[in-house]
Amino acid sequence: MTSPPHAAAHLAQLNVATLRYPLDDPRVAPFVELLDPVNAAADGAPGFVWRLVEEGEADATGLRPAGENVIVTLSVWQTREALWDFVYRSGHLEVMRHRRDWFDRHVEAHLVLWWIPAGHLPTVGEALERLAALRAHGPSPYAFTFADPHTAAEAAPHPRAAVPPQARALDVRSG
Repeated sequence: MTSPPHAAAHLAQLNVATLRYPLDDPRVAPFVELLDPVNAAADGAPGFVWRLVEEGEADATGLRPAGENVIVTLSVWQTREALWDFVYRSGHLEVMRHRRDWFDRHVEAHLVLWWIPAGHLPTVGEALERLAALRAHGPSPYAFTFADPHTAAEAAPHPRAAVPPQARALDVRSG
């Protein structure tokens, strides 16, 4: 399913990854060396809108809102296709090819996508809530994946109603 550009909506994404070793460990050095070029590629990619960075830093690897060994990537894109192209058709693919060298395999969802109003910057809390909803209830217009996408139009009728209140309180650190 493709999602046509929707002038009033952008696509937010959260990816969590559990480090196998600390960021300063030599076994993770190839990943750390790719951070700046991959982030620069994201910043310059067609359709890129915004990405989370730690204050005074070039990336968000120092932020650990999902657990001590878990790094997060939170970004906003104009379309699902723009994000897909960056993830699978750019230098980011090199990170994907070697991810098992640096990160544990997640048994639960580690990537979540959702539509936001254009101009809105999602918070980490909002992003973790969407991931918790995906883990608890599977893909929906509220929280979905590349494999089970929803359009902005599908998400618009029920911005929060798609998720039961108990899912909002889930602790996402369990994955």
